[in-house]
Parts: sequence; C-alpha cells; structure tokens
Amino acid sequence: MTNEYYKDILDKNRAWVESKLNLDPDFFSKLADGQQPPLLWIGCADSRVPANEIIGAKPGEVFVHRNIANMVVHTDMNMLSVLDYAVNVLKVKDVIVCGHYGCGGVKTAMGNASVGLIDNWLRHIKDVYRFNKDELNNIQDEHERFDRFVEINAREQVYNLAKTSIVQNAWANGQELHIHGWVYGVGTGLVNDLDVSLNSNDELDQVFQLEITQ
Repeated sequence: MTNEYYKDILDKNRAWVESKLNLDPDFFSKLADGQQPPLLWIGCADSRVPANEIIGAKPGEVFVHRNIANMVVHTDMNMLSVLDYAVNVLKVKDVIVCGHYGCGGVKTAMGNASVGLIDNWLRHIKDVYRFNKDELNNIQDEHERFDRFVEINAREQVYNLAKTSIVQNAWANGQELHIHGWVYGVGTGLVNDLDVSLNSNDELDQVFQLEITQ
C-alpha cells in the first residue's frame, strides 16, 4: 500500500505536466530532441539548494551533479564522468561550483563526531580545513568561521576542477571553459559570487599544470 505522500507527488507530477502543456503543447517533445545546456552545476545534495530554481533556469539549461558539500574529489568517478560528458560532449562553456551557508557536511567536518560511512567523505572536507587552518582558527566567532569555511571549501573545489585532466585538456585545445565559485544563502535566496573564476591553468601551482601533447 502506498502512503499519502507518495500518491501526492504522483498527482503533482501530472499537474505539472498539464501546466506545462497548457503553456506550450510542444514543451516535452522539444525537450526530447536532446540537450545543449551551456552550464554545468556542481552543488550540494541539500534539498534546499535546487540548481535550476536558484538561477531561474528552465529544464534543459543546466547539467547538474550534486554530492554532500559540493566536493570535487579527483578519485570520484561519478563526478569525473559527469564532468567529462559536460565538457567533451555537451561542450558547456561555464561550470559553477556552488556551496551554501549552513551546509551540514561542512559543519560536521568542523567537529569530531563520528556519523558513520560519511566520515570517509568528510575527510576530504577536513583536509580543506587543515590547508586553511591558520585563517580559520583566527576567526573567533564560530558562526563567522563556519560561513568562511563554506566559502573556502567552494573556492578550493574550483581549483580542484581546474586540476583535472578533463578541464586542462579542454583549455589546451582552445575550448572556451570558465569555472566559477559561488555560495548560496539558504536564508536569503541570494548567491555570493566568490570572485574566483578560472579559464586557464595559469593560476595553479606549477606541479598541477599538465603538459598536454596535442
């Protein structure tokens, strides 16, 4: 027996379809023809951070990957597969890494509590804290430190993206590709542009600058 919530979301799906078709009878047939989104969004899995709605985008305009705390981990084949498809097949021109204030993953990584399997994922976030501990430990206010850590984590993931062979190959081939870092305010709905945007590997430490053979 299905519960009332499950029935309700099925009903809402049918209502949504009807509303779209009332506005445009060809809405879904046009979507079925394929996708050419200009943007890849790498965000947090938090249910309060819907990529399309935040930027007012329609279905088909944003290719999305989400995980806990919007991490770019160089061994994460899921993320790398999404990135490779977005860059090399869809030819997106922009990639946004979007964190959000109040992120539970970042908050948990700041503490010492063990919360299960996710402890292993949080290790990557703890490394970001370790690399930036001098700045973070100098912030006395705990909430301010939390907000700043969210910003730093999003910034670091932008650089992690730039370090991938996928992105560096695209740049070496002359492909237009820009990477940006944002933080979303759940309580305001506004985006904080962190003013970190990369379109080449020039800002990476030399050890990460791959020599691509054409």
